[in-house]
Amino acid sequence: MEHDLVVFVPGILGSRLTRDGRDLWHQSKQAALQMLRPSKAAERLALPPGIGDNEPEEPWAVDADELLKGPDALPGLISFLGYPDVRAMLDRSPDHHPQGGLRPGQYVPFAYDWRLSNRLNARRLRVRVESALEQWRERAAGFYPQAHDDVPKVVFMCHSMGGLIARYYLECLGGRDIARSLVTIGTPHRGAAKAVRFLTKNGVGPGADQGRLRRKAMRKAARVNSALVDLARTFPSVAQLLPVYKAAMADGGNRWRPLTDGFVPDLPSELVDDAFAFHREFTDAWEASRSALPVAPYRVHCLGGRAHPTVHGVVVGVDGTLEFPTWLDNSQEWTGDGTVPEESAFAKWALDDMSQAVWGGERHATMAGAESVGHQLAAIRHGKPARETLAGEDFGLAAPDFAVAGEPFEVAVTGMADPGRTVRARLVRDGVPAADPVGLVPDGTGSLVADLTAPSGTWVLEVEADRPRVVCRDVVTVVED
Repeated sequence: MEHDLVVFVPGILGSRLTRDGRDLWHQSKQAALQMLRPSKAAERLALPPGIGDNEPEEPWAVDADELLKGPDALPGLISFLGYPDVRAMLDRSPDHHPQGGLRPGQYVPFAYDWRLSNRLNARRLRVRVESALEQWRERAAGFYPQAHDDVPKVVFMCHSMGGLIARYYLECLGGRDIARSLVTIGTPHRGAAKAVRFLTKNGVGPGADQGRLRRKAMRKAARVNSALVDLARTFPSVAQLLPVYKAAMADGGNRWRPLTDGFVPDLPSELVDDAFAFHREFTDAWEASRSALPVAPYRVHCLGGRAHPTVHGVVVGVDGTLEFPTWLDNSQEWTGDGTVPEESAFAKWALDDMSQAVWGGERHATMAGAESVGHQLAAIRHGKPARETLAGEDFGLAAPDFAVAGEPFEVAVTGMADPGRTVRARLVRDGVPAADPVGLVPDGTGSLVADLTAPSGTWVLEVEADRPRVVCRDVVTVVED
C-alpha cells in the first residue's frame, strides 16, 4: 500500500472558496459571521434555485483551491478546526523509517465546492483522481520497486461528507477497481439528524448537545437560524446530509419513522427525497457490485467518535413544535462525535460489526486533525493494523455552537469517571485566550459546568482535564448583541 496514490477528501466547509481571486469562504474573513447578514451571504454564496446536480454558471460559480487550515462553522449544523498539514501526518512511518514518507506526486488534496451536490463533486473527484493516478503510475516504480509487480492504486482518506463523495465515486461512477482502500473519518454514512434541526430553522437552540441558551442568545437564535437556513437550502450538499435511518417520531409515539413519512413541519419534501435517492443510488450500486463480486476489491476502514451527546432524531409535538433528543430510547443515551451519531459513523454497508470500526472520543470538529487519528492514517497507508481504539477524550462535552458577545454561555462535561479530576475551560483565537481558564464545578446532576464569555468572533473552545491530561476542542461562533 505504501506505493499507492493517497487522496484526501475534506468535509463540508473544508475548502476555501474564491471568485475572481477574492475570498468567499476562508477563516481569515470570519465567514460564519458574514453569513449572519443574509443579503450579503446570499449575494456571495447562494446557488440558484433548483440547481440539482448541475454545474453552476456565472455568477454563481466559484473556485475551490485549497483546504482550510483555521476554524469555521455553520452554527447549528457543523463546525471544524481546519485541516492541519495532512501530508505531514501521512508522512509518519509506523516503524520510524526515514524513507517512510510520501514521494512527490503521491499525495492529492481534493479541495471542492462543498455547496454543490455530492453527485457532482463525485464526478469532479473522478476526473482529478484518474488523471493523478495515471501520472503517479508512470513514476511510482522509480520510488517503489514493488510498483513493477503491483500496479499502484488509490488510498482514499476522507473526513465527514468527503466520505460520501468518495464512496459514491467508487460504487456509482466506476472507481472501485482503482481503489486499494477507503478510510472514512466521522462520515455520516446514513446522515445526521443535526441536518433536520438546521433545515427546519432550529439549528441554534437549547438541547442536550448544545446546553441552554441565555436570554440574548435566544433572542438572536431565530434570526440566525432563518439567515443560515435560507442560504443553506440552496446548497444540495446540505440536504444530502439528512438522515436516511428512522429519525422521526410523533410525540407520544412508540416508534421511529423515516423522514419520507412527511410529518416533520418545515422540512421541504424535495430535500428529503433527494437525500434518500442519493443514498439509494449508492446502496443499489453496492449491492449490484457484491452480486457480481462478493468480495470488494478495496478495504473499508471506519474511524468514528462515540463520547459526546449527539442528536439522534426529531420528535414532533402535537402543536408542531420540534424536539431534538440525544436518546435512542428511554434508557439509552445516543452518543457520537457531537455531530454524527455513532450508528451513522459506522460503515454498515461494508462492515459486519461495530467492533470492526475504530472508535474514540474526538469531536467532529477536531477529528481529522487529531494526533491519534494521524497515527491511524499513517498505519493504514503502510498496511499496518489499526489500533483497536483511538486515543482521545474520555468525557463528553456539550457546548453551544452560538453565543452573544458579553453574555455568559454554559459549557458542560458529562461522563467524567473520576469526580476528583480538575477540569478547566477557555476560549482561544489565533493562539490568544479570551480570558484565564475557568474551572468547571458539579451542577448536582452528575455533570460539571462553567460559564464563559468572549468578544465576537470564531473561537476555539478548549476543555482540559488533568490526571491524565486530556483536551477536548470545538468551535463557538460569538456575535455582537
